Amino acid sequence: MLADKQKLAAVLAQLDINYDVIEHPALHGSLDADELMVNRPGTRLKNLFLRDNEGKRHFLVITAHDKQLDLKTLAKQQGLSRLGFASNERLAKYLKVAPGCVSMLSLMNDKQRDVTLWLDQDIWFGDLFHCHPFENTQTWLLTKPDLLRFFDFTEHQPRVMFLPSR
Repeated sequence: MLADKQKLAAVLAQLDINYDVIEHPALHGSLDADELMVNRPGTRLKNLFLRDNEGKRHFLVITAHDKQLDLKTLAKQQGLSRLGFASNERLAKYLKVAPGCVSMLSLMNDKQRDVTLWLDQDIWFGDLFHCHPFENTQTWLLTKPDLLRFFDFTEHQPRVMFLPSR
């Protein structure tokens, strides 16, 4: 069962987190906004849900919308044999969202804390971040302090790190 955006809104209200909402056509990838000319303030993000070679560890990797990550170098940097994209089934199981709908907010659904959050140091300097609220027809704009409060609530400690590009 996929996540409910209304529950997310209730949790954010409980945490006293305010956000702006931007409605738009469905965005299936980080570059779709360019094609639709969706202009929004803040830091645009690319959200990748990855797994290790054995499928035992899962990672939500957040980077700039236009950055091409070097997964081979990233795996080596993190002492992993290999990193690959997790299947749609794994995405539904761990983050309870459909492809194209993942964001940092999806961590609310990882109750077992099976997913590790890696944030690209190149984007973390911003103060306003784009997040899909479990669907890709809206973008919610959240501040860094609000995201940090959200991470505390979900018990996901972000690891801000250098993410290599190709």
